[in-house]
Amino acid sequence: MGIDLQLIPKVLDPLPGGKGLTNAVDYIVNWARSSSLWPLVYGTSCCAIEMMATGAARHDISRFGAEVFRASPRQADLIILAGTLTEKMSHHLKTLYEQMPEPKYVIAMGACTISGGPFYYDNYSVIKGADRIVPVDVFIPGCPPRPEALLHGILELQKLISGETIRQPRVPRPLNDDPMIDRHSADAAAWKEEDKKIQEELAGKREQWAAENPDFKAYKGERFKNVSGPKMGHTPVERSCTSVADICAAVHDKFPDIPLYNKAEITDEELAELSPQYIPDFVVGQEQYTAFISFLKNHADLNMDLLLQVTAVDWKDHFDVLVHLYSTTGKHKIFVRCSVDYSKENDTPEIDTISHLFSGANWHEREIFDLFGITFTNHPDMRRILLRDDFVGHPLRKDFEDSSRIVKRPY
Repeated sequence: MGIDLQLIPKVLDPLPGGKGLTNAVDYIVNWARSSSLWPLVYGTSCCAIEMMATGAARHDISRFGAEVFRASPRQADLIILAGTLTEKMSHHLKTLYEQMPEPKYVIAMGACTISGGPFYYDNYSVIKGADRIVPVDVFIPGCPPRPEALLHGILELQKLISGETIRQPRVPRPLNDDPMIDRHSADAAAWKEEDKKIQEELAGKREQWAAENPDFKAYKGERFKNVSGPKMGHTPVERSCTSVADICAAVHDKFPDIPLYNKAEITDEELAELSPQYIPDFVVGQEQYTAFISFLKNHADLNMDLLLQVTAVDWKDHFDVLVHLYSTTGKHKIFVRCSVDYSKENDTPEIDTISHLFSGANWHEREIFDLFGITFTNHPDMRRILLRDDFVGHPLRKDFEDSSRIVKRPY
């Protein structure tokens, strides 16, 4: 049965010497809390490796009373946010935080957690500071911070806990709701103004020094002559695979009107001279898309039986859906490129699915649908796979803008 500590001052303070007894209870409770922190097992990126090192033998976090990492938020009173915090993960973090019993504390470890780090600009998925999601008590800068920095952060948290009182219960810091700004441009302007002042101060000193030392000549080092050595030759690696000419011959026997990308006018002689490292890149129309890929898969000589990748490219006025195939028997690869019309009027571009030909295309196509907004007709499960269902827009489109998530890079 728990004891409501808020009742202690009401009962003891009116008694003679009661305030001193209340202060003693404060000291004992805060000592127990600060010396027995139970962190949650939680790490999202490279800072988590430093957190693990802090718990290992060399640094031994148990010396500071914080070694009992718990797998359940209901048994933890501390979250060490170690690593990049994405928007999709932020909802789960908030749930974990709300499931922790009071009093609970948060340490933000590393630049990514504190501000978004290198992902601050041009990024829709990284939260620009964990304090926008949950209250943060201690910030530990670095990328990533060393274990010693984390231990210092734990000591600072213990100081914070030791300063709490029953009479004035802990109030978590408010969430950060400051608008995201272009910090680089603001700082660059401030640095430029500061440098201008420094240069103005130095200008007079340079003139004075030059007048006092008229015979001074700056040292000019000798430049070494460039020495050219023997040129390194390049020996192409021979691959035992079907030649490009044979692949094109087999394709054009069935589909004579399908050209190679950027090589529509290539001659047979030029085709035969192509390096074995060249991967044929065929351009097909939507009406031939599935039939062509089915042909490549089932052709006896080509036998493109392995799907490596399905992806897309946004050319602003249209999309290209690219399929990367490989033959496990012929050891050759083929690209298939299909243009999909896209415009402001036609905001729902569509193309046929190939998931019935390659089961691996199922989640590749869902990724494209999620990030580019291209719908694959007859797909068995056409829904988002990476982003939440309520996410507005498709972030890999060139025209995607969201000021609540993205700070545009100024340079």
